[in-house]
Amino acid sequence: MEQQLLKGPGKLLDTQGNLTQAGWAPHQVLDCNLEDSHFYKLKFMQSMRIKVWDYYAITTPTHFFSFTVSDIGYLGMVFAYVIEFATGKYEEQTLTIPFAAGVKIPRNSSEGESLYIGGGKTLRFNVEGEKRTLFVRWPGFGKTSLNADVEFTVPAEQESMVIVIPIKGKRFYYNRKINCMAAKGWVEYQDKRHNIEPETCLGNLDWGRGVWEYDSFWVWSSASGFLEDKRRIGLNLGFGFGDTSAATENCFILDGKVHKLGKINYTYNNQDFKAPWTMSCPDGRLELVFTPFFERVAKTDLKVLRSEVHQMFGKYNGTVVTDDGKKIVIKDLVGWSEEHNARW
Repeated sequence: MEQQLLKGPGKLLDTQGNLTQAGWAPHQVLDCNLEDSHFYKLKFMQSMRIKVWDYYAITTPTHFFSFTVSDIGYLGMVFAYVIEFATGKYEEQTLTIPFAAGVKIPRNSSEGESLYIGGGKTLRFNVEGEKRTLFVRWPGFGKTSLNADVEFTVPAEQESMVIVIPIKGKRFYYNRKINCMAAKGWVEYQDKRHNIEPETCLGNLDWGRGVWEYDSFWVWSSASGFLEDKRRIGLNLGFGFGDTSAATENCFILDGKVHKLGKINYTYNNQDFKAPWTMSCPDGRLELVFTPFFERVAKTDLKVLRSEVHQMFGKYNGTVVTDDGKKIVIKDLVGWSEEHNARW
């Protein structure tokens, strides 16, 4: 399939709320003008269906740390979780905030501040130039506290997966995923400080903005790590919602450059998520086996709002082929694959 490249600069939506383009780009080129969304006759109802979030994650040799600030229209969802790879110890806390009081989300992915302050807790994600800072103070996270002070570096030339996916009825998803962000700082958890060093630790950003169908489903696979020769390698794969005829979100990232992929065939067992998953491209550019070692299950049931995520952490093994035809061997790359069903 031919992958359509987004052209810019420009706006995501026209004045009638229609997408101006669909496709992908290695950088954000469209202004996220959600104020022009128009899919209900009553204008004040628009904001209740718009969903925005910033999800940051850090993969270290021993742990996975994740922090999210989101506004799903009628609720704010702020959550964090920690996984210790060797033992499988896992802790997660979620704050459900009516009408997203105390939540602030910026317009675009290239600048601004995502913020939640409430109940003595603070999550602040700030973007300024090539630097992204993550500041977290979460007292009462488990038996102690979860605190973080981390700086991510994303050079202007570093590429990422940006995609616009149409969903029927003027609905859409605008997404940027940045893999392999150099990370430096610390995370304090259970009275132990974990140093974050760019030689061994990498960050991910899932920046999402959109208007979804009430019933939604997707599969997402991701990783940020190192090859045996120390080059940085990232994966971003998935399928599910929307019309991906203009472009898929499938790619791998090698030393800051996106290598775009088309369709990927998935095989996995949703009755046994811990069984190995396989991903393959019909053109042979990706052949991977994902072997899970940990299952994170996150369920929310607020009647009107329901969500169930099975996020599997494991190791990827296999091969990918670059745009210029070079085969890259992936060995024991730690990452995740998830299935998400939502009514929201």
